[in-house]
Amino acid sequence: MVLKEASAYLVVWLLCTLIPTLLTDEAVILPAPPDLSVHSTNMKHILTWSPVIVPGETVNYSVEYQGEYERCYTSSIWIPSSWCSSISIPECNVTDDITATVAYNFRVKAILGTQSSAWSTLKELFNRNSTVLTSPRMKISKDGYHLIVEFEDMGPYFEFNVTYWKKSPNSQELYKIVREGGSLVHLETMEAGAEYCVKAQTIVEVIERSSAFNQVECIRAQDESHLLALVLFSSMGLILLIVGLPLFIWKMSQLLRYSCCPVVVLPDTLKITDSPQKLISCKKEDIETCDTVVRVMYPEELFRSWIQEAL
Repeated sequence: MVLKEASAYLVVWLLCTLIPTLLTDEAVILPAPPDLSVHSTNMKHILTWSPVIVPGETVNYSVEYQGEYERCYTSSIWIPSSWCSSISIPECNVTDDITATVAYNFRVKAILGTQSSAWSTLKELFNRNSTVLTSPRMKISKDGYHLIVEFEDMGPYFEFNVTYWKKSPNSQELYKIVREGGSLVHLETMEAGAEYCVKAQTIVEVIERSSAFNQVECIRAQDESHLLALVLFSSMGLILLIVGLPLFIWKMSQLLRYSCCPVVVLPDTLKITDSPQKLISCKKEDIETCDTVVRVMYPEELFRSWIQEAL
């Protein structure tokens, strides 16, 4: 009887000692991350969840996924996510993990030191064909009379269905598929002075879906009359330059010549009226009676005559 009572007391003591310890163990009190969901836009898939808060501690997370093949043919195994093993933020880019248009499931657990929480899974399976497709960003331009379009690079799955037309009565819409973004694509050779309009939508063949069309953008081709007038005025300006520049240079040279080296005209009183020999042979008293013949002597001739007399 005493042994039974002692055994009972021992069991009660063990329970009173161990239960509080189990209840305070981190593996039990660390909750699983709640509110799992996948947000997908333009084939970029982000798994998010609400963070697990432990005061004064940094909680990490690990993500695993399971596709249709794993669920049906490999005993429901889970595969670790490519980029989300022991991360500290409550989100994971699972785009590289989703490689087929089938239903995927994801699960997340919290990690604190050596302790881990239970796994938390999606309430509904995710299929990438539910992604939200937005209208493409587009830029149109012209290169002479060539209509050019450029799309942003949205990834390997995206193509662009382009519709364009000349803005005039009874004009027909034309179509073209652009296989990738990030490069210039020629659409049409435009008529002079005509206005052309363009709109486009994204196409993702792997999920057999397309987006809505973006806003229509228009551009006008250059008018030939303006181009002809520009060529005419340019030609006239070139001709005026070719003809006027030499004339201007000649006129300026004449002005500089007469300004810097003017032609000096001797007055009549300084002009020599006879040869230097006769002037020298005449006596001073007979100068007035000398029979003179009026002759204009240039300074060069006078100087030459004086040199000869001196010799």
